[in-house]
Amino acid sequence: MHNGINMNQLSLISGYKNGRSWLKDSYCTRPFKLANVGIYRQDPALYLMVMSSSPGILDGDHYDIDIRTESHSRLQLQSQSYQRLFNMKTGAQQQQRIHMEAQSVFSYVQHPLVPHENAMFKSHTVAHLEDDCQFTFGEIITCGRKHSGEVFRFSRLHSVTEIFHRGKLILKDNLLLQPQLLPMQAIGQMEGYTHQATLLYIHTGATDMELHLTALRQLLEEPPGVVGGVSLPDARCLVVRILGNGGEQLYDCLRKMQRYCWQTAAESLKTAIA
Repeated sequence: MHNGINMNQLSLISGYKNGRSWLKDSYCTRPFKLANVGIYRQDPALYLMVMSSSPGILDGDHYDIDIRTESHSRLQLQSQSYQRLFNMKTGAQQQQRIHMEAQSVFSYVQHPLVPHENAMFKSHTVAHLEDDCQFTFGEIITCGRKHSGEVFRFSRLHSVTEIFHRGKLILKDNLLLQPQLLPMQAIGQMEGYTHQATLLYIHTGATDMELHLTALRQLLEEPPGVVGGVSLPDARCLVVRILGNGGEQLYDCLRKMQRYCWQTAAESLKTAIA
């Protein structure tokens, strides 16, 4: 800890050799820990879970995460559980950097964020992709501890995601929620819903993104009680937005979409190898 900031670091490299993805290198400080959750799978991809010994993100925490996927490797990252953001005075932040070499796959759908009263949190994710990469990234923001009466009692949530292809910015997602300044029920905000989810699917190779857009829209029509849409802001990028009233509901929805994207990546790799 220095200057009242708790530095928490995690870095990992997904390598590839002999037809399998493997954890080539990793480093983490408390509270982080990595667990291999795909060790018994027949699938040659790498499945890792990011675990934490902390009950949640505390005031002054600074999470610094660095991920690299080497060429031909496939990495699916999983979170351990819901991420709590505790009561804060100065705020906490998270910086994630993802570097993807050509023909690699990265997929990460996180459990919902649960901001407690007065929570202040900024998350900045920057992903650099080379050619023929497939990137899936999902996050869910809840209204807080709904069953304890803490609905939109947090101070500020700011999530910025930037995607680069060959060093050029192709997508920037900037989400800012300040319920004390702008009511969440207002038009253009949550409009009566309490939870929202975002899924990004980026493909920098040759593929039919219109086909994937249609498939994700069909998946979005299945769960009751949610409303959402899928857009194609760039020929390489799909963005899914969903509103609902339950964390598990939206998490299950994103996981179904993640499975579709993951299977698409596996099939395209088989075709490339053949």
